[in-house]
Amino acid sequence: MAWQIEPINGCALVRMNTSKVNVQNAQFFGDLHAAFDRLERDFKELPVVLTGQGNAFSAGIDFQASFDIFGSGEPDRIKEWYRAYRETNLRIFAYPRPTVAAVNGHAIAGGLITALVCDFRVAARTPARFGLNEVPIGIPMPAAYVEIIKYALGERVAALTTLRGQLYDLEQAQALGFFHEVVQPDQLIATAIDYARCITPDCNVAYAMSKKALQDGVMRQIHERTVALDAQLPAGMSDPGNRRAQDQRRQEIMHKR
Repeated sequence: MAWQIEPINGCALVRMNTSKVNVQNAQFFGDLHAAFDRLERDFKELPVVLTGQGNAFSAGIDFQASFDIFGSGEPDRIKEWYRAYRETNLRIFAYPRPTVAAVNGHAIAGGLITALVCDFRVAARTPARFGLNEVPIGIPMPAAYVEIIKYALGERVAALTTLRGQLYDLEQAQALGFFHEVVQPDQLIATAIDYARCITPDCNVAYAMSKKALQDGVMRQIHERTVALDAQLPAGMSDPGNRRAQDQRRQEIMHKR
């Protein structure tokens, strides 16, 4: 099902609905690109608010699908997965209009990165978990994402959250600076729209140029470091220890079903 896009109060409200908890796989990537194709075609003057459904913004990568790729021992296949994943995040990160993540619930690993690539983040005051738990489950963090995390959270918090891989509750996540504001659930969308409407349409070009200038160093780092560092990802995925950690995580997921 294509993501729903609703123009509301001068914004384009995008509801991610690839799956119940928006696990990130080829279908999710396709839905994201289709949504942004439509935004650029039909709503190109509007700021964007991105939200999930139920109790999850996004639960992150689809472990079943991705672990099969990571464990394939096929470097080109692993590189292609990362290329596709990187392009989805950069599609949001570099979007020339204001982007706001209206975080309605859990945002874990890749799901949190999807929130971090937005210009602003507003979270609902609801029981949920947030964090970047890739490293403890045997997934090397790509250089491109590290640069985005540092841009959004600062180097100190980026190092803490990336390397420890801890999941945080709402209060802890807010203290670390994950969100610009936390509000009651019934105020989430309205507050996110307020953030998105930080400028009038007359100032769209000023916003786009300023955003590009702010992100210039990050984008340069991504394009320069991705070639060198991310080329090592397939070998990292094949490391026996990482494979054992991934298999353990897969078993935990299957046991919960």
